[in-house]
Amino acid sequence: MVIDHIGVVVRSLEDGIQQWERSFGYTRRSDIVLNAREQVRVVFLAKEGSVIVKLVEPVGAESPVFAFARRGGGLHHLCFRCENIDAGVSKLKDEGALCLKPPEPGEAFNNNKIAFLLIKNNLNIELVDSAEKTGWSE
Repeated sequence: MVIDHIGVVVRSLEDGIQQWERSFGYTRRSDIVLNAREQVRVVFLAKEGSVIVKLVEPVGAESPVFAFARRGGGLHHLCFRCENIDAGVSKLKDEGALCLKPPEPGEAFNNNKIAFLLIKNNLNIELVDSAEKTGWSE
């Protein structure tokens, strides 16, 4: 497994994009995508030689990240890309991880499957088995 991106919860995607561009030299590289299942809007940012960042904004009080965003947001998850998502979930569960969301289509990944797990040390992990991102531009 390799790190695909880090996920950061923000109150506003627009403000988050401006901050990451101004403060860290990142550039918006994808469409803003609505993930209806999780009730969030997301966007990917990138910078040559650095890890990809996914900003995550809740779109309603029912979003699982709503309360976190209200408290100011911050680092939410590490996403690892693996060869096979079902095998990756199984491996982590065998090591004691709690599956929070089983594999399901992820709108931000051209509907390739994503999964969320909680591993030891209280780390929220997202798994993907594709490098595709919706609306990605080089």
